[in-house]
Amino acid sequence: MTTDQDYIRSIEDWRARRLANLKADGGWLNIIGRWSLEPGSVTVGSAEDNDVVLSAGPARVGTLTQDPDGGVTFTPANGSDPIRLKLDKKNPPRFSVGQLLLEVTTLNGQNALRVRDTQATERDNFPGIESFAIDPSWRIVADWIPLETPIQTTVDTVIGIPTEVTITHKAAFTRDGVRYELLPTHGTPQMPQFVLRDQTARDKTYPASRFLYGEDITADTIVLDFNKAINPPCAFTHHAVCPLPPAENVLPIRIEAGELKMPD
Repeated sequence: MTTDQDYIRSIEDWRARRLANLKADGGWLNIIGRWSLEPGSVTVGSAEDNDVVLSAGPARVGTLTQDPDGGVTFTPANGSDPIRLKLDKKNPPRFSVGQLLLEVTTLNGQNALRVRDTQATERDNFPGIESFAIDPSWRIVADWIPLETPIQTTVDTVIGIPTEVTITHKAAFTRDGVRYELLPTHGTPQMPQFVLRDQTARDKTYPASRFLYGEDITADTIVLDFNKAINPPCAFTHHAVCPLPPAENVLPIRIEAGELKMPD
């Protein structure tokens, strides 16, 4: 960044994109439910005699069938050919029926149906997200250190479903003369995701965690821009499954940058 003012404008633009993504059809503000799937078939729709009763959309959406081996097929109620879903933990398959956007998520081998209502009006009334004042000093070029041996560890989630992750690097940075380290438990090699909690969780930020994505990665550095520390999806809906921070990512300092918790 050439000046602090340029940087501030870039964060303001980033915040506008962040809000637009939250309000988009595939965002986190229009989810109307999440239902675990078990082997067998369930009917889905807004009619009361369905196995999964939706608060919006057609009376008959279709049938989801989960095989004993965990595969899932969707058979539309309109008589169209069944769709064998290509399950993917990081990119859950999505399909539309009328105003509904449906997806089947997979977590530790457990599948679940999640449904969004693209005509939901709640997102139009969403007040936005309050944030700390933009502080350029919290854009930190950290050391990006490969681990001698990758770590295989278990990360818990807000609903108590543990997930297995592999960690190959750590980020290390110094603030006020003290060195801190963070482990990326999710994301991609190009955009590692850090699930973290700091002392602002006691009063200012979402208590469970915030997410931060690494940027501008080189062989030995990574940018940690804490002005882009965001609330996790579960801050906006009860129908999201969010990871909790590993013990190493619970920091004993106040990071007064990034998003604040939503009002009660």
